[in-house]
This record gives sequence, structure tokens and C-alpha cells, in this order.
Amino acid sequence: MNELLTPADKILHDIHINGPDEPRHHTWSYPQAIGILNYIAATSRPNITFAVHECTRFSSNPKRHHELAVRRIVRYLKGTRDKGYILNPSAEPTLDCYADADFAGTWTLQTSANPNSVKSRTGYVILFVNCPILWTSKLQREMELSTKEAEYISLSQAKRDLVPLRVILKEMCNVLAYKVQQAITHSTVFEANKGCVELISAPTMHPRTRHIVVKYY
Repeated sequence: MNELLTPADKILHDIHINGPDEPRHHTWSYPQAIGILNYIAATSRPNITFAVHECTRFSSNPKRHHELAVRRIVRYLKGTRDKGYILNPSAEPTLDCYADADFAGTWTLQTSANPNSVKSRTGYVILFVNCPILWTSKLQREMELSTKEAEYISLSQAKRDLVPLRVILKEMCNVLAYKVQQAITHSTVFEANKGCVELISAPTMHPRTRHIVVKYY
């Protein structure tokens, strides 16, 4: 596949699954490059968030394949520097959220002995008037037992950013005299996993899911 089409082509691991770890070939500062890419990902290029986070995990001891992954992101940014997002603000002043999770997405037979490979990934984006204002892609700290649990934790983490944003929006409206009452009092959170939705709607937690109740319910 053309490298300009995607900022990453595979998931990075602590151990290179295609052979022994090869030391870096260049002397440029890996942490400094990661810092720059993190700034770009957080401010204007959400499409590289996953790729940058994968590289960030190995800042303390990067190898050759981590170095190549960073260079791929840079080439992607250079090749798409004339591209951009077309933002179409909606007429309705809404503050909505889309949440998703990847259950044990880094697990493979080659890396099954690595405890980090079973961690799931949280991803969500929050939109104001249908325009993205906050997005993230990060590994979850717990080791979930099902897709439903991974989705539930992702949704909980997304709401921890959504609720403060609603408070900030309300304060800004008071200062700017901008009426967005609907966005302040109601936000739609989109979740595609049926089991997660049923878990949210249940009056109490089930015995099989009570281990996440204290932190995420």
C-alpha cells in the first residue's frame, strides 16, 4: 500500500515479531520527534493519533522499526501537507461524542507472552456543532475479559472529557452571550456495542462485571 495513504501499517510491539530487534541507524532525537508529532496530532491532525501513540510507547528505548514508524508518519504528513478537513458546522449547537474500543487489538500468537499485548485501546472524538474539538487514542490500563467491558471503559473515559467540556461551554456562553442551551443540557453519545448499551441501561451491575463498577460505573 502507498505509504501516503496511511500514517501506520502495523501495530508496534515491545519485541519485533519479524526478527531480532535492530538498533537505530540515525542519531536524531526520537523523544523530540515524538513531542512534535504529539503536538500536531493533538491540535490539527487527528488521523495520526493512533500511529503517534504507538510510537510514543517506545520513547525510552526505540529500535530500528520504531524509528521507521516515526519516519513513515513524517512522510505521510509531508505527502498530505496540501490536504485538509472540510468542516461544516451544523445549525444545531450540539456537543456530541463518538466512542469505540479495540478489544485486545495488539495480541498475536507471537506476542502472547507479553502482558501488554492483551490491553485494549480506547478511542473517541467529541464534536461541537459537528466539528471535532477533542480526540484521543490510548491503551486501557485494565485487562478486559470481553469486548463489552472494553467498550464500557472506553465510553466511561470519553464521558470524563465530555462532562467537563459541557461545563466549559456553559461558562463561555455566559461570557460571550451565546445561546447553546441544548448543547449544555443534552449531549448524544454514540456507542455501537449492544452489550455495552445493555450494561449501561441495567439498573445494577451483574456479578460478572462488578469488578469494573467502582472505577467506571
